[in-house]
Amino acid sequence: MEPVTLITGGSTGIGAATALALLKQGHRVAVTGRDADKLAAFADSASAGERLLTITGDASDEHDVAAAVRQVTSTWGRLDNVVANAGFSLPGNLESHTPENMRAMVLTNVLGPALLVRETLAHLRTSKGRIVIIGSVAGVRNTPGNLYSVTKWAAHALAENTRLLVGKDGVGVTVVAPGVVDTPFWDKRGGTPEAAPSMTPEQIADIIAFTVNQPAGVDINHITLRPTGQTG
Repeated sequence: MEPVTLITGGSTGIGAATALALLKQGHRVAVTGRDADKLAAFADSASAGERLLTITGDASDEHDVAAAVRQVTSTWGRLDNVVANAGFSLPGNLESHTPENMRAMVLTNVLGPALLVRETLAHLRTSKGRIVIIGSVAGVRNTPGNLYSVTKWAAHALAENTRLLVGKDGVGVTVVAPGVVDTPFWDKRGGTPEAAPSMTPEQIADIIAFTVNQPAGVDINHITLRPTGQTG
């Protein structure tokens, strides 16, 4: 039976690259995003037909997350993998962020993955499935005033807490923590740092596919990867 994978923030960047990689491997894939036009453009480019489901919604909204999970399971009857990918960063640091933007980032980067885990655990226990949470090198090292880093430390903690909760049920949990990746993630920060080495979304997607394709009984918990030459 073709595995079913749900990816949040899947219309561009790492999420979109992961969807394409898994579609090529025979998965049925659902991607969520807040921008219906971007989702439609991705669906057109993927040309995956009924094996790709696009769902408009906010990853930090409990009703949208629940509705997405219901749509996936009612369409395909199962759920095998979830990838909590939706997230964003802000330019500047916590001294310059507005409280409104700080709240939005915390909700998307921390509450969003927690809601996804909460809504999918019953299905993943049945399928003995896997959870992948996209963390960051920023989630294992501190830099001055970096609230995004705070949210990623929290995402890493969520993954470990979830592993302790569901490992006994045969559900795998992995944090994939990339360094600099050349994606639209950097748009709000003025673009990918010119002097910094970077990886491609496809390279991260390959790692995510590697984790979800592990055989039963193997649970990869944390992968940190940087482009060669990134020192921080």
